[in-house]
Amino acid sequence: MLGSIAGAMISVTGLVFSITMVVIQLASSQYSPRVMGDFLSSRITQLTLGIFAASFTYALTVLRSVQGESGETGQFVPQVSVTLGFLLVLASVGMFLAFIHHITNSIQVSSIVSHLGDDTVDVVGRYLPEPDAPGSRLGTNSWEPGAGTIAQTLLAVEHGSVVEVDHRGLVSWADEHDVVVEVLPQVGDFIPEGTPAVQIWHPVSTGQVDDEHLKKLRPFVVVEKDRLSNQDPAFGIRKLVDIGERALSPGTNDPTTAVQVLDELHRILRLVVVRAELPALVTREGRVRLVHRPQRVAQLVDLAVAEPLHYGKDSLQVPRRIVSMLEDLLTVALPEHRACLQEWLVTAREHVGAVGEGGGQ
Repeated sequence: MLGSIAGAMISVTGLVFSITMVVIQLASSQYSPRVMGDFLSSRITQLTLGIFAASFTYALTVLRSVQGESGETGQFVPQVSVTLGFLLVLASVGMFLAFIHHITNSIQVSSIVSHLGDDTVDVVGRYLPEPDAPGSRLGTNSWEPGAGTIAQTLLAVEHGSVVEVDHRGLVSWADEHDVVVEVLPQVGDFIPEGTPAVQIWHPVSTGQVDDEHLKKLRPFVVVEKDRLSNQDPAFGIRKLVDIGERALSPGTNDPTTAVQVLDELHRILRLVVVRAELPALVTREGRVRLVHRPQRVAQLVDLAVAEPLHYGKDSLQVPRRIVSMLEDLLTVALPEHRACLQEWLVTAREHVGAVGEGGGQ
C-alpha cells in the first residue's frame, strides 16, 4: 500500500503541475501575461500540490520502517502510520476534485475579471483616503525647496518597478536628520540602474548626509522585477484594460468580453471618484518631511477609459457602455473629480455619434 501511494502521488503531482502550466499558458495568451501571478498565488493550487508532495514524502519515509521476515528484529508493519498514509490519500482525492473545480472556474473570463476587480477595490480602499479623513484635502498642495537648501541625490542600484514606498519610515528618517525627503518615481514606475530615485533636501550649513546614513534609505523604496499591486491601484486597472484590449483585437473580436471588463472598471471607478486625493506632502510637527508622487484620481480614470475607448471606437457596445458608466460616475463623484469625467463623457458621446452615423450609412 505504501509503495502504491508513493508511486501514485508523484504521478498525480506531475499531472496537477502540468494542468496548472497549461492553464497559465492559456490565460497568458488569451487574456494577459500579467494575470499569471494570480493563478500561481491560488491557495487551492498551492494546497493541492502541497498535500500531494506531503503524501508522497510521508509514504516513502514510512516505507523505510517496514521490515519483512528477513529483518534482523523480525517482521514489523507500522499500522498507525499506514492508516495515516491512507487518510492522506483520501485528503489528496478530495483536493484533486477541488483543484479540478477551481481550475474550470478560474479560467472563465468572468471569474478572472471579478478576481482582479476584488483585488483592485481592496487596494483603492486602502490607498485613497475618505473625503473627511484628516489631511485628505492636502493632495493639491505643492512644495518648493527654500532658499539656502541643496539637494543630495540617491541613485537606484537595481532596475525594476517601484512597488512600495515606506512613508512612515521615510518621515521618521527625515525627522531624525532634519531634512526633506523627496521620492522622485511614482509607485508603479520603472526605473533603470543609476536613475535618481530619492532627493534629500537639507540646509547648506548642515552639510551633506554621509553615505552610511543614506544607505538606510534604500529599504524604504522597494524595487522589484515584477510590478505588484500593494500600493498600486493602477496596476489592477492596467490588467483589466489589457484583457479588454485583447478582446477588442481583430484576431479575437469579442466586444462582449470588453464590456464585462468595463463593468468591473465601473465598479472600481465608483469607489475611486468618491475618495479624496492622497496628499503629496507628509508633515510632522508642522514641517514638511516627505514629498512623493501619489497616483491621482484623474490618472486612474484616464487609464480606465482612454484605451478601451480608442480600441473599441468602432464597436457598437463599447462606446455606449463607456457613456453609461461615465454618466453614472458623475452622479456620485466628488466635485473635484467631475471635470475629468465630463471631458471623457464628451469624447465618448462623439464616438457614439460617429458609430451611429456609420451604421446609418
